[in-house]
Amino acid sequence: MLTQEMVLITRDDLLLPGGRIEIRVAGPTGLSLVAQVLKGHYPLAFGMSKSNVKPPCYPLATQCEIIDFNQLDDDCLGIVLEGQQRVKILSAAQRRDGNWIARTLACNNWQNEPIEGEFELISAALEQFYQVNPALFDLYSDLHLEDATWVSQRWLEVLPLYNRDKQVLVNQPDCHKTMNFVLDLIKSHAGS
Repeated sequence: MLTQEMVLITRDDLLLPGGRIEIRVAGPTGLSLVAQVLKGHYPLAFGMSKSNVKPPCYPLATQCEIIDFNQLDDDCLGIVLEGQQRVKILSAAQRRDGNWIARTLACNNWQNEPIEGEFELISAALEQFYQVNPALFDLYSDLHLEDATWVSQRWLEVLPLYNRDKQVLVNQPDCHKTMNFVLDLIKSHAGS
C-alpha cells in the first residue's frame, strides 16, 4: 500500500478524472500552495468541501494537474485544474501557512466504456448543456461524448446535488448508477 503526500485544495465543487475546473486563488496561502505544486514539491489533490471536519473534505478526492493559469481582473490568480486520478484521503494536517498536506492512497478510476442505447440521450444532453454554458465548454479541447464514464463524471460535476448525494454516486465501482440516475432525471424533465 503505497501512500503519497499531496497538498490539498478544497472547494464546494467536484472534480473527477478527465474533468476540468477553473478556480480563483487569492492571498498568500493560496499562492504558496500553487507555487509548491508548480515547483514540484507536492502533487495536488482536489477535494469536495465538507464542513466542520478534519480534513475539511470528503475522503474521496482527485489528484490533478494545473494545466493553465492567468491573472484575473481583481489581481487574483485563476487556475485551470484537470483531474487525473482518484485518491483516498487517509489523513491530513494543516501547516502553519494554512495549507493542508494530505496522505493519500490511489484508488481505481472508473473504466472507460462506450455509451450505448438509450444512454446516448445523456451524452446528447451534456453536449447541449455545454453549448449553453460556454465557460465550461471552453475548458475542454475534446469532448468524449462516446465514453459513458467521461459523460457520467461530467454530469456529476455540474448537477446541482448535495455533496453527500454526489459522494454516494462517486463511490460506486463504475459509472452505471450515475448513468441511470442522469437518464431518469432527463426523462422526468422531458415528461413535464
